[in-house]
Amino acid sequence: MSQFVKAVLFDLDGTLIDTANDFVRIINVMSAENNWQVPPAEQIREQVSAGASAMVKLMLEHNQQTEFTDEELQGYRQQFLDDYEADICVDSQLFASLDEALIRLEKKNVPWGIVTNKPRHLANALLEAMDLDKRCAVLVCPEDVSRSKPDPEPMNMALEKLGIPRGAAASVIYAGDHVRDIEAGNAAGMTTILAAYGYIPSEDKDSIKKWGADYVVETPEELSKLLSSKQFEYL
Repeated sequence: MSQFVKAVLFDLDGTLIDTANDFVRIINVMSAENNWQVPPAEQIREQVSAGASAMVKLMLEHNQQTEFTDEELQGYRQQFLDDYEADICVDSQLFASLDEALIRLEKKNVPWGIVTNKPRHLANALLEAMDLDKRCAVLVCPEDVSRSKPDPEPMNMALEKLGIPRGAAASVIYAGDHVRDIEAGNAAGMTTILAAYGYIPSEDKDSIKKWGADYVVETPEELSKLLSSKQFEYL
């Protein structure tokens, strides 16, 4: 039996948009400036969802820079963020097949949006650079709420902005690549999809099926196919 769907929401980095190559690029530049070795790209990808501090720590620890003050760490982090904001979309792109999925939703007049822990000014800049800002029906960022994911508050705010009652949350799909995405979506009563192709550390991959998602997809193509399958009927 098909499930009725009123809206589709995505996490940003690692689910809808592959941003990792821009972070790899920035760490390459910072490493060269400090005469450091560059961490393997795959290790950087695995830290993207953990945020800027995690990627900077990876870079420092990869070069045996284990004794640094909080002030030094914040300095490197700020340089990292400044470099990212200056060239936010050099190598970032929608994951394969997901633009087609967005187009199908738009043709059905089904709103799609983003709930992310990425700061709003960076999320806005990225969406504008990719010409997605006017297509996105709702964007919820940490500045919009008092508690970020895994708390359900951002998900509930997205429902409110879309005009969907909380009692109808099961008619909204949320796709994400981090355990906090699944926890937040489940807590809000949404239908959750785990994007197992995302930025998941290798040590966590054996446990992803325990995160409680309603569906698990291994590739962006699988996500696109699932969203267009007979499993879902769009209102």
